[in-house]
Amino acid sequence: MLACLSVAACTTPDPTVYSGLASASQLRPNIEDKTGRVPYRYQTNVNWNQYNSIIVDPVTVYNGPDNQFGKVSEKDRIFLASYMQQQFTEKLKTRFAVVSTPAPATLRLHLTLTGAKATTAVLGTVTRIDVAGGLYNTVQAARGREGSMTGSVNYAVEIYDAASNRLLSSYVTKQYPNAMNIGASFTAMDASMVGVRKGADALLADLK
Repeated sequence: MLACLSVAACTTPDPTVYSGLASASQLRPNIEDKTGRVPYRYQTNVNWNQYNSIIVDPVTVYNGPDNQFGKVSEKDRIFLASYMQQQFTEKLKTRFAVVSTPAPATLRLHLTLTGAKATTAVLGTVTRIDVAGGLYNTVQAARGREGSMTGSVNYAVEIYDAASNRLLSSYVTKQYPNAMNIGASFTAMDASMVGVRKGADALLADLK
C-alpha cells in the first residue's frame, strides 16, 4: 500500500492532444493552468455575453488509439457519455436556452469522452480512512490534486459559433473528486460521475 501511494501509477493518465479531435491541431499547452486539470487549450477573444442560446451535440465516445479508457468497459463508457450529456445540458440551461437549430447568438458545444478510470474496489475507500492513505489523501486534497485509487474522467470540450461553425474555444481536461471525498469511492463509477459534474460546473463558470 505504501509503495503504491508513492508512485504515479496510483493516479490516472493526464489528458493529451488526442489525435482524432477536430481541434487537435489548434490545441496548445495551457501555461495558465496551475492545477493540471486543463493541460491543453485553444481560446479566441470572445465575449460570451453575446450568446444566449446553445446547441449541445450528442456526446462522442472517443475510440482513437490514444484513448485513455484502460479497462473501463464499453457499457460504462456509454453510461458516462449519457450522464455527461444530461449533466452538461442541465447546467447550461441555467444560462442559455438549449436549442437544436443553428442561429445567430447561438453556441454549439461538442463534448468528447476520451478516457476514464474506475475507482479501485475496496481500496478506494480504505485509503481514505487508514493512516498512510489518509495522510496522503489529506495532502492531495489540500493541493487540489487527485487522490489514490480513485477514478476520474477525461474529455474534450469544443465550442463553436453555431451560425458560422467557427471554433471559439477548445480544451482537454481531467476531472476527479476531492481526494478526501469518501462518498465518491464506494462504486466504480462514482468518482467519474463526480468529475463530470465538476466539469459541467467549470464550463458554466467559464461561459458566464
